[in-house]
Amino acid sequence: MTADDTFGHLDDDDYPAYTMGRAAEMLGTTQGFLRAIGEARLITPLRSAGGHRRYSRYQLRIAARARELVDHGTPIEAACRIIILEDQLEEAQRLNAQYRRATESADPTAAA
Repeated sequence: MTADDTFGHLDDDDYPAYTMGRAAEMLGTTQGFLRAIGEARLITPLRSAGGHRRYSRYQLRIAARARELVDHGTPIEAACRIIILEDQLEEAQRLNAQYRRATESADPTAAA
């Protein structure tokens, strides 16, 4: 990977820029914590050519949320499930709003 390849991804939240060690350091947690949330299928890190886990900024935000819940006493498996359900709810609400807007624009009297 060249410097130009890396700089082209600076604004990409999904680019796997962080090694496991760096990700754990940034989150103030252990590498074992990152492995555990991976095993719980909360996040799936990409793998480098050498097989090392690489994390994106988006994945680090999710991991930080899991750490917050665990720090407040929630078991790691439950924290992962909570975050997954929160994401599913957010997506359902987004789709619901999208369908509602589509329905209202197709039938302006439906809004009343």
